[in-house]
Amino acid sequence: MANVNSSAPNLMNAAINLTALREHARKELVAVLDSVQGAKGLVLDPKLSGPLGLVCEVSLLKEYGVEKIYLLGDRLETECKNLIYIIRPKLNFMKYVADHIHRHREEGSAKEYSLFFVPRRTMIVERHLEEEGVFEFVTIGEFRLDLIPFDQDLLSLEIEDSYKECFLEGDKTSLYYVARSIMKLQALFGIIPHLKGKGACAKSVMEMVLRMRREMGADEPSIIAPEIDTLILIDRQTDMITPMCTQLTYEGMIDEVFGIQNNCAELDAELLALTEEQQRKAKEAPGKKTKQPLNSNDKLYTQLRDANLSVLGPLLNKKAKEIDDYYKKRYEFQTVTQIRDFMKGLGGYQQDHQSLRLHTNIVERILNLTRKLSFRRHLETEQSLLTNSEEAYLYIEECMYKQDPILKVLRLMTLYSLTTGGIPPKIFESMRAEFLSVYGYEHLFTLTNMEKLGLIKRQEGKGWYQAVKKPLRLIVEDVNEAEPNDIAFVYSGYAPLSVRLIEMKDQWRQMDEVMRMLPGPTVEKDQDLPLPVREARGTAGARSKVTLVFFVGGITFTEIAALRYLNSIDGTFLLLPFRLPRHCHTHTH
Repeated sequence: MANVNSSAPNLMNAAINLTALREHARKELVAVLDSVQGAKGLVLDPKLSGPLGLVCEVSLLKEYGVEKIYLLGDRLETECKNLIYIIRPKLNFMKYVADHIHRHREEGSAKEYSLFFVPRRTMIVERHLEEEGVFEFVTIGEFRLDLIPFDQDLLSLEIEDSYKECFLEGDKTSLYYVARSIMKLQALFGIIPHLKGKGACAKSVMEMVLRMRREMGADEPSIIAPEIDTLILIDRQTDMITPMCTQLTYEGMIDEVFGIQNNCAELDAELLALTEEQQRKAKEAPGKKTKQPLNSNDKLYTQLRDANLSVLGPLLNKKAKEIDDYYKKRYEFQTVTQIRDFMKGLGGYQQDHQSLRLHTNIVERILNLTRKLSFRRHLETEQSLLTNSEEAYLYIEECMYKQDPILKVLRLMTLYSLTTGGIPPKIFESMRAEFLSVYGYEHLFTLTNMEKLGLIKRQEGKGWYQAVKKPLRLIVEDVNEAEPNDIAFVYSGYAPLSVRLIEMKDQWRQMDEVMRMLPGPTVEKDQDLPLPVREARGTAGARSKVTLVFFVGGITFTEIAALRYLNSIDGTFLLLPFRLPRHCHTHTH
């Protein structure tokens, strides 16, 4: 039985062998730890501690000599003689490392320092270490942590600030990491025959993959039959409308309200207090937060996570009745065999019971929020923008006057601009001035960056959204949220553009005019397979139907839910975003 309290998911039922990816990362980590003999302290980039938890357990670290684990900061007081740093190659981190070394040497407690950069070392950070005068005291290596399994159908590269780097700063380094990760998948699971992409970064990644393959030449594996049939690269910049909408699935709302990071949500301790003892402790420490794993190890969560909010109550009631009916069976037993069969299933139902109480608590907290008039008005404004309304600026200005959270206002401004082809000039200037007046002129850079990204702009025409809305069926009337018949159920009527494109992947050439209206180029390429593989495919019968969907720049939980719906009716999709953000609204700050 899977451990519901573990953030690392059980991968046994994945469409391809994701366990091999996790084992590869574990072996790389063990090699890093083995490179330093004896007891050691491990210093982690704070943003890497969560992803590492999806790859290995603390017990593995202890097995290979790790005595203490520290999060990288400005000070490091430790008695460990050997220190291993596992960090991203960032200049501010080099300042921390240099300060540690200088302070330890001043105190007469010099140590052995090993720096392992994720996913690779760079000349810039090495030069910075030289400038700080500590390069001679460190041993440098690489820890190529790339593809991290988050669930049976979900991988992530977890590249911090990838959207900002790619689309705002023009730094394409992370695209190289994407291409390299795809090459790794091809080495493990065979050459992917069909490549499709939408967007400038998607095109760049595809070109890198094709070039890397040419450079491999005779070294390319030639006998692995393809387990993935199609790769679809979706540029986040192609659809920035969807991330601006309020997520209406259970998992999406948990992300909106509490935030989800590395398969965990930080919840109030009182929500997790399922026993009297836990409830007593929660009352003694009000405001205390606890991390709760959220993945397919929890069977009930798997059933709930992709459901629309409107059907959560009936689903929870159905599960409660199922558990109650099982418990009542004990009064009907007449034979020892019946008792034995009951006891076999009892553990699973008791676990389900605990899970039911937890998710009932979470759902109640979320529904307390969504029942408020302010939430309903916000949702109505989003829906009106997605359908065809330009009057939303009145509500946005009202939100500013009330000093609503800044991210709420920025999302609405972006949605307004993207769905109407820009904000009318007079309203734009008024809204901009009001925003800076309310939230402070330090946010001038935020607005400037959003303008550079095209997220907000002055109106210069009708815009592409209104032109593609009908042919792509982005608005679905009378959507069935209880028994979905369209991906639009995840937003109660709006079909996420990115997922609609994936759903219509076989029609891209036929709808060329619509594709040209959307941001970024459209690219398609069939890869030649090695001769032994082509011969084997000709006699092996049915081919793989697995489609790898790679979001370059992040993905929302509602898009994941929509893709899982497609997966249930049309083949097997494996999702691979750059990064699973709490939500992609802070990248422009």
